Amino acid sequence: MCGIVGYVGNKSAKEILLEGLLKLEYRGYDSAGFAVINGKNIECLKCKGRVKNLKEDKKIGSVIGNLGIAHTRWATHGEPSTRNSHPHLDNEGKIAVVHNGIIENYVELKNFLLERGYAFLSDTDTEVIPNLIDYYYKLNGNENFLKAVKQATDELVGSYALEIISTHNLGEIIITRKDSPLVIGKGVGENYICSDVPAVLSYTNVFYYLGEREFAVITKNDIKFYNNNLESIKKEEKIVDWENSAADKGNFEDYMLKEIFEQPRKVEDTFNIENLKSLDLPKEYLNDLNKIVIVACGTAKNAGTVAKNVFENLCRIETLVEVASEFRYRNPIIDNKTLAIFISQSGETADTIAALKLAKSKGAKTLAVTNVKGSSITREADYSVYTLAGPEIAVASTKAYTSQIALLTLLAIDFAEKLNRVDSKIIEELRAELPNIGSKINFILENKELYHNIAKDIIENRDVFFIGRGIDYAVAEEGALKLKEISYIHAESYSSGELKHGPIALIEKGVPVIGIITDEDLVEKSVSNMQEVISRGAKSIVVTNQEIESDNFDYIINIPKINKLLSPILSVIPLQLISYYAAKEKSLDVDKPRNLAKSVTVE
Repeated sequence: MCGIVGYVGNKSAKEILLEGLLKLEYRGYDSAGFAVINGKNIECLKCKGRVKNLKEDKKIGSVIGNLGIAHTRWATHGEPSTRNSHPHLDNEGKIAVVHNGIIENYVELKNFLLERGYAFLSDTDTEVIPNLIDYYYKLNGNENFLKAVKQATDELVGSYALEIISTHNLGEIIITRKDSPLVIGKGVGENYICSDVPAVLSYTNVFYYLGEREFAVITKNDIKFYNNNLESIKKEEKIVDWENSAADKGNFEDYMLKEIFEQPRKVEDTFNIENLKSLDLPKEYLNDLNKIVIVACGTAKNAGTVAKNVFENLCRIETLVEVASEFRYRNPIIDNKTLAIFISQSGETADTIAALKLAKSKGAKTLAVTNVKGSSITREADYSVYTLAGPEIAVASTKAYTSQIALLTLLAIDFAEKLNRVDSKIIEELRAELPNIGSKINFILENKELYHNIAKDIIENRDVFFIGRGIDYAVAEEGALKLKEISYIHAESYSSGELKHGPIALIEKGVPVIGIITDEDLVEKSVSNMQEVISRGAKSIVVTNQEIESDNFDYIINIPKINKLLSPILSVIPLQLISYYAAKEKSLDVDKPRNLAKSVTVE
């Protein structure tokens, strides 16, 4: 959830580190810091707050060096403060470490070190790591620093991605990881390290992905890889084909707004992909399936809920949607006749990866749906397919969500054609809709003034409710999540038919209720549900592509007609923009909402 950057080369390290940190602020941002080797000393600068505070520090001009490590922090142990910021040093100031993850046994390790005369300056779990490395380095007679790092990490219980520099091994950065991502960017006469590709994409598009419990020793001219036994190994280069400009705002005020407006092209790109052809899932295997289980977190889970409707309608296979953090801690009923699909934008979501490993252990075939080639989830899954959303920088997901729905819909169509359980005309009609979906999204995007007006009308409310039936309920879930994520307005989603079973007690005069109505078979019932809340004084907002009486509603948002299985890609767009404008009206940081991080790489 935090951000890591590293550099070794001939350039000034601090400028590259700071630029990388700015591009990773969406991963964690309550404090920031960096350490640089200056001659034979480590110079460390860190502060509470945003990276801009670090850039404005009066001491920054004196920091000189061509090798360094840096970090933006999302606090887990210890409050956000300068002393709890990374990097952390050993007692002698000869070893500096930045760390993503959580060390679960840090109290035990801290007590071990305290008994041996070590002192601690922070409240973090991370500070045990440089001191533990120091302990083993001295135990080894001040020889073989990499061995000391390996011995120290063998003691760690939990998750970690580590960058380590030391005056004991000048010119080298050592990195290692377990459950948290680390990527190496290859340059000419220089090399880079990052927790996420956008941090260094402007410098290189050639990357190495470090595996579980692997090590790398990185100099400006060389990268050496080792397994957990410190045996030399080879790694394959990966080319990342994202555009450099994809990680910039361009002419937009915020990343989120830019990413909302990128959706027409990104959804079309995803619908045009060829990578489904590489899936070796024959008709015989699909025919034998007793169910599909979709596992994910947050917005990805909401995309899975949409996909459930599509798979069941087209493939006639029971499809369940599970929250990864719950799935991994129970005993799910899955076997070799279960296809388990795992969705993660980053490919590094800790709970989703753990759930995938559990499914594999029970004999299920596993399929990863992600945006990042070479990510951890793709290395664990039996099969992987990729959205073409490009880097998504804003914490609140938009284009990744619609691209996930597009890819999962393609997958369902592919399965349906093999299974032949529904009329082929249904599939043909659905495929015929795909080329036009980008232009329909563009049509919706043109109505910005209406969305802005609705946002201004609801921001003073403490509560907003989203309702829908069938596939529209899946969109209601995502609409509520978007609003609460970035505007901090309490928002909840309910199946329209559940209103009378409790939630209607919350409806009073002026409370906004947003209804999604796109299923032609459920229009009458959906309108009736909206009338129920109107009669109790609710402020009514409807997103629809059906012919309904508009006089009954405070606002009606008309979107283009489309097959109901594709409608979530369109009906969510107004909800994204209403949430965006609500946050802007409240002068909130749209791209970096409080307490949230983009990639949740710890439990």
